[in-house]
Amino acid sequence: MSEYKITLPPMGEGIIEATITRWVKNEGDFINEDEIIVEIATDKVDSDVPTPRAGKLIKKLKDVNEVCDIGEAFAILEVEDDSSSNSNNISSNTLIESSEEEIIAQLESPLVHKTSSIENTEKKKDNYYSPLVRAICEQENISESERQSIVGTGLNGRITKEDILTYLKNRSEISSTEKVSIIESKIISRDCETPSDSLINDLSTKTIVSSSESDEIFEMDRMRKLIAENMLRSKQIAPHVTSFVETDVTNIVLWRNKFKDLFYKKEGEKLTYTPIFIQAVVKAIKDFPMINISVKGSTIIKKKNINIGMATALPNGNLIVPVIKNADQLSLSGLARKINDLANRARTNKLNPEDTQGGTYTVSNIGGFGNIAGTPIINQPQVAILAIGSIVKKPAVIETPQGDLIGIRHKMILSHTFDHRVVDGALGGMFIKRISDYLEDFDLNTEI
Repeated sequence: MSEYKITLPPMGEGIIEATITRWVKNEGDFINEDEIIVEIATDKVDSDVPTPRAGKLIKKLKDVNEVCDIGEAFAILEVEDDSSSNSNNISSNTLIESSEEEIIAQLESPLVHKTSSIENTEKKKDNYYSPLVRAICEQENISESERQSIVGTGLNGRITKEDILTYLKNRSEISSTEKVSIIESKIISRDCETPSDSLINDLSTKTIVSSSESDEIFEMDRMRKLIAENMLRSKQIAPHVTSFVETDVTNIVLWRNKFKDLFYKKEGEKLTYTPIFIQAVVKAIKDFPMINISVKGSTIIKKKNINIGMATALPNGNLIVPVIKNADQLSLSGLARKINDLANRARTNKLNPEDTQGGTYTVSNIGGFGNIAGTPIINQPQVAILAIGSIVKKPAVIETPQGDLIGIRHKMILSHTFDHRVVDGALGGMFIKRISDYLEDFDLNTEI
């Protein structure tokens, strides 16, 4: 028998670590190959991790709520000997010999052993540096020895951005706040910022909040903390501007009422308005590709692919944004199937990490909650987001060859929020008007 370390597999672009949320198996349990061993949570989505080999779980290397880096071991299995896995196996004899050598070394040279322990502690501590802290250290040339002298105030002694700033102010008279802000923007634009409570706590402590004994006080869950931090950062990074257009979608309502039953019989899926709206967004992006961009420092990244994020409310009240990849390559029925699939898997917590990555533009259908309009917050590092209001019957002027008439029409309001750093009022306004035009010109003879 030999020992096999299970490491955290790659979870997709931009994900560098995950938090252990639940152990499915206990020490002593035998686990079959590809059987789920642990549940994890990233800043994108919750997921399960299967074991790549069958064996007995003999040691958990990470506790619940501990952070594990990609490629880091989190459990050890006892498995049958396999020469093909020597690179990841540790024989029991080797472990025993190593232990004996360590004991001898400890007796012969306490100083050497102490130094080794410090180095191991430093390595362990370094695993808990966030990408932001690492970037600041590189920017300010803070050596590893300097880092170890900084007292961390974060969870489990983790060094936070504020700890680094305090240290820099003491080390130099020149404040590094501006440099840190630049680094923050770059990290956020890469979409790989490690979630923390510092930003939320910084702002919360500046607000006086009173409570009485009858009030219920409870901690935000992990996803709510992520949403709160992402929304705060987005408002800090991008100057938000929102424009509105009222759209006549009577043709769409009539068409859907005509084909929704046929579509369900044919596809086994519900036909909602969302695929029609997203198809109009995709067409408008093709007309105005400078909406499909991201900002990195002073550079603009023009995206080739059109990947539409769809904000989805979860049963627990939280929010997640699965992404329709290459939405411009899907037909109306293809969009309907993809949207239903992502929405269903989002609500049942079955999304994969890659399902929430790579979005270039986001749509939020607030009309489903009876809201007629809203001012959505941009999903960084994108530069715009569309909110779709509820469809309401209204009296409206109808132009006919015989003259103007008053009739009942189905209307809704589109709300388009954009980043004024790179999108001006003309582009932002023309884009949302183009979406409106596509919706109003929807052909009643469109085939599903």
